[in-house]
Amino acid sequence: MGKQTESIGREIPEDKITEVSVPTSDVTTEDVTTGKEGMKTCNKPKVDYQEMVRYVYFTSTVEPKNIKEAILDEFWVLVKVEQFSRNDMWELVLSDDKVKQLEDGIFISQSKYAKNVVSKFGLKKAKPLTTPMTSIETLGRDCDGTDVDSTLYRSLIGNLFYLSASRYDICFSVGICARYQTSPKESHLSAVKRIIRYVSGTPELRKWYSKDTNNCLAGNSDADWTEDEDDRKSTKRGCFYMGHNLVSWYSKKQNSISLSCVASEYIAAGSCCTQLLWMQHMLNDYGFREKELHVFCDNESAINISKNPVQHSRTKHIDIRLHFIRNLVEQKRVTIDYVSTDNQLADIFTKPLDFLRFDSLRKALGICNVQN
Repeated sequence: MGKQTESIGREIPEDKITEVSVPTSDVTTEDVTTGKEGMKTCNKPKVDYQEMVRYVYFTSTVEPKNIKEAILDEFWVLVKVEQFSRNDMWELVLSDDKVKQLEDGIFISQSKYAKNVVSKFGLKKAKPLTTPMTSIETLGRDCDGTDVDSTLYRSLIGNLFYLSASRYDICFSVGICARYQTSPKESHLSAVKRIIRYVSGTPELRKWYSKDTNNCLAGNSDADWTEDEDDRKSTKRGCFYMGHNLVSWYSKKQNSISLSCVASEYIAAGSCCTQLLWMQHMLNDYGFREKELHVFCDNESAINISKNPVQHSRTKHIDIRLHFIRNLVEQKRVTIDYVSTDNQLADIFTKPLDFLRFDSLRKALGICNVQN
């Protein structure tokens, strides 16, 4: 080689690369007096810095272009395994209280963390509840309410957000309460404590991933029209499955006010399509080729709009960029299917529910006990 290269990209002439001694702990040392009085050093073995520079340059610049190349690159895999072991990245796999593997599937659990949250905020002796949010009263800004400690409120929300990584049953209620972190009131704090009391009664609930599944991608789309009493904006929500297992979900307030329930549902279906397309592209890197995507919507009018290219008075107010869902349907890349409201799984991310409805959807999402 005529030249060597550092990891930051500068070229080093070969005659400038010299052998430099480095300290090691397992060599015999010999004191040698230098020109400066009182300073001593030791004789150390020499290291091949040329080889070190080549190694650093290789590991910092030669990166796989996609997942498939990464898996086939044995050297790259070994480097990553060494990094993981050095940074203790295997804790989730090795911890029995977080992961429980069975013959037909795997449980992901945060039961220990859930119990710690309940104890941390002094609600261990409080009466447990069966749902995280009441279906009778709605939560708003409550401008006339009494202010509470915003630091405590944000701490509660942060702990619950971390818990929602495996507990999808509290995602909706935590998201609603998180809207009022800037100026929390007593009513908001009571709502958050209700969530913790629900967690207190269900600490052993876990997310179940079954081995009996397939590679089909599907999403459930839903929207709650004018759900927010403060600004009357709708919230679009969706949950996404690979086979029988829930792998992703989202909940986001729409940017503008929808003039009808149909428009709100139609916009939500478009957002669901974008998420499924992203998942499809990601799976392509793993070698999975799923050609057709399925979106389940409980609004027949929104489905008809996606199939009808004629723009009439009822849909002319919808932004043209949102009509890309029509192109996906025409190209047969996405199929919009009707699902009844009773079978709409995204309802648990959309609105507060009574216990019977909430419990059935919770089980449908794969949130259950090991015994069940």
